[in-house]
Amino acid sequence: MLKFMLLLIVVSFGFKSLAQSKIELGEQQAHYLSQLPLKCLQQEYPNKLGQVLNSSAELKEPSDLHPTFYGCFDWHSSVHGHWLLVRLLKSFPNLSNADTIRMKLNEQFTKAKILQETQFFTTKFNESFERTYGWAWLLKLQEELNSWDDKDAKIWKENLQPLTDLIVSKYKVYLPKLVYAIRTGEHVNTAFGLSFAHDYAQSINDTSFQLLIEKRAKEFYLSDRNYPLTFEPSGYDFLSPAFEEAELMQRVLNAKDYSKWLKQFLPQLYKRSFKLEPGKVSDRTDGKLVHLDGLNFSRSWCLYQIASSDKRLAHLEKVADYHLAYSLPFIVDGDYMGEHWLASFVVYALITRNQKTSN
Repeated sequence: MLKFMLLLIVVSFGFKSLAQSKIELGEQQAHYLSQLPLKCLQQEYPNKLGQVLNSSAELKEPSDLHPTFYGCFDWHSSVHGHWLLVRLLKSFPNLSNADTIRMKLNEQFTKAKILQETQFFTTKFNESFERTYGWAWLLKLQEELNSWDDKDAKIWKENLQPLTDLIVSKYKVYLPKLVYAIRTGEHVNTAFGLSFAHDYAQSINDTSFQLLIEKRAKEFYLSDRNYPLTFEPSGYDFLSPAFEEAELMQRVLNAKDYSKWLKQFLPQLYKRSFKLEPGKVSDRTDGKLVHLDGLNFSRSWCLYQIASSDKRLAHLEKVADYHLAYSLPFIVDGDYMGEHWLASFVVYALITRNQKTSN
């Protein structure tokens, strides 16, 4: 039933003519999309743990190790599943399943559970756990809660803050030591991790954190020229190294400097004839191959952001629309490998589209 209704969303959004329409993430669509993280938020298995075991005493159930973020297959997917529910409930407080969402979030965001999550990061050899993809989504979750004037959200915000503060402190220790940017299309991509961290630093006016991120971004990427976009995507990508970098640099450079940099980095983007084929998935039951659906959504949010920087790049919105439309019908395909995480990427892409194309 859920698969059928989400396919109807594709039709109701008019994704065959995205470039000619304004997409709004309405209450009905939000309800359907919220069901994906609700299904897995407290689903413990299958579960992919990424921790280092120091002894047999640490062989525990996922819910014992990570009492808040144990569902949705892995820690980072659980984090952005929580972000998705917060964002949808914040945007649509009258959702028909709003009470269920609040109940689940109240169960997950307790002070004791978050304390245990925080303590995990202090165990030997686990200091770098989820660096930096999970870290980045945790900051995005905190940012969302911080800006929500809601009685429950204020409690969740306060309970989550110690873990967020620990993650920020880890960023501040890690970034000065990172000699080279990590340019992969998977979790450890440096540009993605810096982008969400920059958003958070700005939102709380943490000037030292923001300046550190901007300094490192410029050191990593400012001299890049003529990126070989034909090398993308790699087989397991769910992030575009090129576009994540370009999106990050828009955050840290002024408009004039960014335009100059982008023309040197990806000069082909300025051609109105620019085209880019979406990533193609051959088997959506394969947890790695299905990454390419996520790539199409993350490419779209990056391209919307890049297009908003210059009227001469407005044609990139159509490229972004094409990517969004290409993978949208598959976010509910009956297989857990995609269902446990893709809805977050869809919603973030739609949010970015509506913010940037409406300006």
